[in-house]
Amino acid sequence: MFIQTEATPNPATLKFLPGRDVLVGEPRDFRNTEAAAASPLATGLFAISGVTGVFLGSDFISVTKDDTNWAHIKPAILGVIMDHFLSGKPVIAEGAAPAADFDEVEEFFESEDSETVEVIKELLATRVRPAVAMDGGDIIFKGFKEGTVFLHMQGACSGCPSSTATLKSGIENLLRHFVPGVESVQQV
Repeated sequence: MFIQTEATPNPATLKFLPGRDVLVGEPRDFRNTEAAAASPLATGLFAISGVTGVFLGSDFISVTKDDTNWAHIKPAILGVIMDHFLSGKPVIAEGAAPAADFDEVEEFFESEDSETVEVIKELLATRVRPAVAMDGGDIIFKGFKEGTVFLHMQGACSGCPSSTATLKSGIENLLRHFVPGVESVQQV
């Protein structure tokens, strides 16, 4: 099994491509060992000293580290990923709870804004999420209020030095161009 790695805009995160499907359905973001209990793969990665986050996408795994040097932990990460896929274990444990929304917070917007929100979600799904996934992350719509779109960044995008530029220069400009009423974008 050959696992490719790609740098992401976030120097603390590497994207690992095992050359096969990783997760069917919505991506999963694990920010601590307790959350990782739902995934044997994420649990194995969190067992490596220095790993602080695991994001599972459709065909990739993004791993975030602390200030540990990549040269010290990358071989162990590759070993855990290879062992996991060769073992035949599921990526998400059977009976594990579905992915919980960020902080269990429901989406928020006024009912009269529902058409605007649908357009925002469609643009995020078709134009933004695929591009962000290429960088090893994801972006989730959280709300819309008084012209401001609230988004949650996951995976490599969470804590990335360039995420503010991505939000302001990229996503905000896109939404302002295509969606009347959108004035700004804010990260939650």
